Amino acid sequence: MRKPYFLPLYAACFLAAVCPSFAVSQESAPPLAAATLQPERIILNLTADPQHEMAITWRSAAGAPQGKVQFAVSQSGPEFTKNTTEVLALSEALSLDVQEQAGFQATYNSVVLKGLTPATRYVYRVGDGTHWSEWFQFSTATAKAEPFSFVYMGDAQNDVKSHASRVWREALRTAPDAAFWIHAGDLINRATRDREWGEWFAAGDFIHAETPSLPTPGNHEYSRGPVLSPQWRPQYTLPENGPEGREKLKETAFYVDYQGLRIISVDAPLQHGDAEERAAQTAWLEGLLKDNPNRWTVIFTHFPLYSTAPGRDNIHMRDTLKPLIDKYGVDLVLQGHDHGYARGSDHDAKDAAVYVVSVSGPKMYAVGDIDWADRKASYTQLFQVIDVENDRLTYKAYTADGQLYDQFELRKNASGKKRRIEQIPSTPEFWAPGKRE
Repeated sequence: MRKPYFLPLYAACFLAAVCPSFAVSQESAPPLAAATLQPERIILNLTADPQHEMAITWRSAAGAPQGKVQFAVSQSGPEFTKNTTEVLALSEALSLDVQEQAGFQATYNSVVLKGLTPATRYVYRVGDGTHWSEWFQFSTATAKAEPFSFVYMGDAQNDVKSHASRVWREALRTAPDAAFWIHAGDLINRATRDREWGEWFAAGDFIHAETPSLPTPGNHEYSRGPVLSPQWRPQYTLPENGPEGREKLKETAFYVDYQGLRIISVDAPLQHGDAEERAAQTAWLEGLLKDNPNRWTVIFTHFPLYSTAPGRDNIHMRDTLKPLIDKYGVDLVLQGHDHGYARGSDHDAKDAAVYVVSVSGPKMYAVGDIDWADRKASYTQLFQVIDVENDRLTYKAYTADGQLYDQFELRKNASGKKRRIEQIPSTPEFWAPGKRE
């Protein structure tokens, strides 16, 4: 069981070099929303074995009875309730004694359902035997490589419920059958502020409970130290297959093999700012790339290897990761942090990876006149849908109002060599600072 956290909140992020614009607001925050006996903040996460497992996590009131999950194979009517299996949760208390969070208490519950059948639809609910959620559904991965899609979101960070929620709903409308969603860091603005985590969960609502999420932390999920948000591990149940023996990288650096794709989370704040963790994570990543049975490889991380404006360069990320990305033929690198949109590659490298920076929330920075990008946008909220199918990967970026803004295909031959086919739509490029033209 994870141990409860008792953590001070610092007044600035832990690396001024990587987030120079960060400042703590002095305005008073609304009162904390107390956790309830009724299950809330329900979320699915993929495990290292998505064919046979699914992780479920939720929150309930402090002192609530031990959590439970009831599940069954889905049916077309309510008869499934006669065939449910019940599993006890790992229930743990979380208490915070921090600025604006004094008196915070909640119970977090997590279950990893095991022994599931591949390519099967399941129904489940969570509760404590008296207080139950509604029934939700999810599907397991197939036993072999089959076509699927996933959604990628850049930073939500600020005013998440107010602004990011419409982007997420548009993504659900566009890709309702996505196998999972990834979030490229800075999910919220202040690492320990629970009302912001509440907004993040409210913005996703039932999406979190039916479509598995894979989040990677950004600098705003850390406080000075660096110390990971105390809510991170209790509220997510992520794969624990990161660098062996590195407690700081537990559930922040991980990977999942999904139907012919290896998708890898790299903890960008620790890669950028902690030499010891950087070395461990780099060695771990090389091992994953070197011994990889999948046809496609995607890395998602917060700090961009190629940034969207001068002064936002992340040299440690590029120096340690790009040689591995080039050597082992990574296909796609999905990033956040810069609060703009850019997509391109190293034009001097053969068989180069495609790098993307995107933003789903309302915080915006101007995108500069950068030579690595083939498509860019300033002051534009976007989401991305990636389709994976045997020898073809199709990438599409959509604006918050549903316009197709960017598109390309990667195709691989029998030897694994890829080529990129540009399919940029006629949508005008929204890149001029301060305006669209």
